[in-house]
Formats: sequence, structure tokens, C-alpha cells
Amino acid sequence: MDDAARTYTLADLETWSRPGTSLAVLGHPIKHSISPAMHNAALAVLARADARFADWRYFRFEVPPEELPRALELLHAKKFRGVNLTVPHKILAFASPRVVEIDPAARPVGAINTLRHRAEGWEGFNTDGHGLASGLREDLGAELAGSPVILLGAGGAARGAAVECLQRGVASLWIANRTRENLDALLTQLAPLAGEIPVHGFDPRQPPAALPVAGALIINATSAGLKPTDPLPLDLTSLPAPSSATGDTARPRAVYDMIYNPPETPLLAAARARGLPAANGLSMLVHQGARSLELWSGAAVPVAAMSEAARAALAAR
Repeated sequence: MDDAARTYTLADLETWSRPGTSLAVLGHPIKHSISPAMHNAALAVLARADARFADWRYFRFEVPPEELPRALELLHAKKFRGVNLTVPHKILAFASPRVVEIDPAARPVGAINTLRHRAEGWEGFNTDGHGLASGLREDLGAELAGSPVILLGAGGAARGAAVECLQRGVASLWIANRTRENLDALLTQLAPLAGEIPVHGFDPRQPPAALPVAGALIINATSAGLKPTDPLPLDLTSLPAPSSATGDTARPRAVYDMIYNPPETPLLAAARARGLPAANGLSMLVHQGARSLELWSGAAVPVAAMSEAARAALAAR
């Protein structure tokens, strides 16, 4: 039962008896996940330098939401050292009684994507914000701190990104969403975290004249772009140009799309057509995963090996 390329189920977990240290990712659906490839590549590198990691393996489990409570119970009983959570489990696990402690930085997000085994239960973390900040730095040379940010979306991914923006001290945060009710709900949730940072919402179909475009980081946290027929989450040609500035000074700093498959979304293509630096979310996936592995192992994680494996796994599809 050491085939890390398989997709397992709750039934497999019921009879799990693998020796060694096991890690897992849970999702629904999960078959598409490249997390096993990148984590096991990193574990192979770690094992060459430290024999403690020779028996560590990372597996994926297809777990519908109604099976999550039993899965978390079994994973803990079978002594899995760590678990990653993806859609739709991040919010469900946050409220689970099987998670006995949540990292303070994850509490404002209301979602967790990483669990670490403790004797009395699971300890929850959210490494998505770390992944976003690291991806922006790696791919675009951009820092959230001190930057104006235009965030697209008001769902769970956007909330995590918004919290990270505020925790890192962006200059301002403008959130675009077509559904006003969802946008207002997110703005209300963020208000206690904002402090002196200006936080505003707007309809992406009508960007306001006050929108701080010059030097802004535009981050897409919507699912628009997963399919080629999806509408643009924001028409870059509709952005207002500051009346006191022209040329490059009126341009966004860069565009980052959290979507990594497909690697080139319509938003990224539009950004490149305007000569803007642009990057997809693969680096975010790699860095959030690396942070998870760091939490489980306490070791310096080979991020380059994870990135290479992630790219290879995507190319093999």
C-alpha cells in the first residue's frame, strides 16, 4: 500500500496499515491534485540527506464533505503526521471538534489547509497566505507590504488573500466582486483587521475613478479563467488612469492569477498584451505546500525540487 500515485478513499483508510510516516491531502475532487508529486519529490531529497525521512510518503484521498469527520478521526488514529486540505474541506475543518488548536494567524481567515498531528487532536494552520506572498516575490519581485492591492473575488480564496494583505501591511486594499452581498459580507469580516489600512469594495464592471491603479498589484482570487469561455474577472482596459500621471506611472505593477491550470488564463494574456508583468498561481501552490512540509518535518524544505516536480506533473497531463 505504498503507491503514492494512487487516489485512495475512506474505505482504504479504514484498513490502512502502512508502516512509516504518512502524510495526506484530502479533497473532493482530488484526482487532479499534483500535491503528491511535489511533496514526494521533496521527501526524496530530504531522505538523501537525512535517513529519518526515508519512510515518509504523501498520499491523496478522495473524501466527500460528509465523510470528513470520519476521515479526520481515522487519520489521527492511524497516526498520519500531517494533512493538507483543499476544496471543500478548508472551512469545514476549521469548525471541526477534531481540530483542537488553530494557529492565531489562521483564525481571521476562517479556514485551514494544513493539519499537524498532536496527541490530543489536530493542530490547524493556513499556509495559503504564505504561498501567495512567496509566489508574488518569486515570480514578480513584488512585496505585499506597502503596495496598493486590487483583489478580485470575495469567496474563500479571496478572504485568505485579503487577510494576508492586511497582516502584511498593504498600502490599500480594493476588492472587486460582482455580487454586492458577498462583497459587503467580506468587507464586514475584514473591518476589525484593517486598522489604518483603507479597505474598499467595487463592482469590477464599473471600476471607480478613485481606484489606485498606479503601482497596484492585481490579484485574481476568483475561478474565472479555469475555462476558456469564462469572462474576464476584470477588464484591464476599463481601469481608470490617474489624471495627474501618464505612461508607466499610471500602470499596475503586476497581475497575479491564483489559477495555475490552465497556466495562461485570459486575464494573464490580457496583462501580457498590455506589457504588464504577470504570473500564474503555481508558485503559490508550491510555497504553501513547502510551508506545510516545513511544519510537519521541522526541516529546511527543498522548494526547487517541489517546483520542478509540480511543473513536470502538470506537463504530463
